[in-house]
Amino acid sequence: MVSIRTAAPALLLLLAGCVSGPDHKPPEMPLAAKFSEGGTKVNGDVAGSQWWTAFGDRKLNALAEQGLAENLNIQQSLERINQAQAQVVSAAAGGMPSLLVSGSNTTSGQKGSLRTETETRNTTAGDATASWLLDLWGQYRRAKESANASLDAAYSAVDVARLTYLQDLANSYVNVRYYQARVAIARDNLKSRRETLELTKFQLDAGAASRLDVVQAEGLVNSTLSEIPGLEISYRQAVHHIATLLNVPSATIIAQLQGGGGQPVFRGRVNTGVPADLIRNRPDIRQAERNLAAATAQIGVAEAQLFPTITLGGSISPSYIHTKSISGSLTTWSFGPSLSLPIFDGGALRANVKNAESTSREQYIVWKQTVLSAVEQVENALSAVSRDAQTVAALRAQVKSYQEALELSTASYKDGASSLLDVLDAQRSVSNAQESLAQAVQQSAIDYISLNVAIGAGYVPAEKAIVAVKPAKVIKVADKKTVN
Repeated sequence: MVSIRTAAPALLLLLAGCVSGPDHKPPEMPLAAKFSEGGTKVNGDVAGSQWWTAFGDRKLNALAEQGLAENLNIQQSLERINQAQAQVVSAAAGGMPSLLVSGSNTTSGQKGSLRTETETRNTTAGDATASWLLDLWGQYRRAKESANASLDAAYSAVDVARLTYLQDLANSYVNVRYYQARVAIARDNLKSRRETLELTKFQLDAGAASRLDVVQAEGLVNSTLSEIPGLEISYRQAVHHIATLLNVPSATIIAQLQGGGGQPVFRGRVNTGVPADLIRNRPDIRQAERNLAAATAQIGVAEAQLFPTITLGGSISPSYIHTKSISGSLTTWSFGPSLSLPIFDGGALRANVKNAESTSREQYIVWKQTVLSAVEQVENALSAVSRDAQTVAALRAQVKSYQEALELSTASYKDGASSLLDVLDAQRSVSNAQESLAQAVQQSAIDYISLNVAIGAGYVPAEKAIVAVKPAKVIKVADKKTVN
């Protein structure tokens, strides 16, 4: 026969191993074996890939490294890691023993006109109270589990902030160089159109042109002049945004970039990997999975509150009393368990469970949507990158053809074999083609940036100060068929 002394500790140990609520299981979803325009080669860890260096632009490289340490959004996300670490300690504290100690010293007595007088009394007392809520149903263990998952999500949020910064900075830099190119094109065109205007005035003096020709040439010159301020405003705005991203004065960035530079051009290819790689490499997907884990653990916290709780508590209160006639000490103590059982709460506790379950299901949907959005982003960027080079090549050829046509029409106009209208039309064609080419080069660079960001590349610098905690493995490729 088992004695109560033997059975009671064994029962408490068994209850202490109970944990309410479901265990988190890595989410799964079917994914294609390859992107529609990608290959079947699996990507490794691309977090340290400094894809922006493929542009061969030293200024961009320097700005990217500088901002990873100075960007305020990244600094905010780092502070959230500190907050999440504190939450882990706070969540687990409820299941740990607590001890509260206090002390006091009191002097008391009575004085007055009555013949009787009470002696002055000095009382020194202390109090120590200890309590320990037995986490029989795993409420605080689940709370700590949830807090740890939220901490993992905070680490992933830093990676998301870094990736967002890199994309924003690179896009802004591409825009700066684009507007500088547009301003240079406009000024070259302005020079050419002013030369045409002077030629037309000379033709007018010689009787070979009309006043209408001069007015038309002047109008084209003024039209070009009106474009330049707007382009310069856009250039300044892009520079100001870079300064904000780097947390430095705008004058500093203007001084670095005002000398001009070619538009960033990428030549090569990007290894996109397969859709399953995104679950490992995309920090926003990892963040969504960790949020799901945190929400699942909260179900156990809510369910544990439905069951009775046992708290072991005790206190000891020593005191010492001293007067002229008497002195002595007195110690009181108490110890024992207390039981708390929820009987009627109007359905609030069960409503909390349903709320936690619904939140967990919502976070699963968020995770699934994040994966699908990531796949779509890669598909879109991959389609664009694979075709941008064709567009740029065609526009370069178009610019060359229109420049030749302008030279021929100008020579013909000087010889009196063609009208000024032919020259003006040729100038407009050259201007439009050059602007289209600059825009195509800009878009090509932005698409390259988008593709790298879409596959989750480049958010960790070479000298990484923080390494994100690895979440649970959640990769599953259920569909091995090629999607056309």
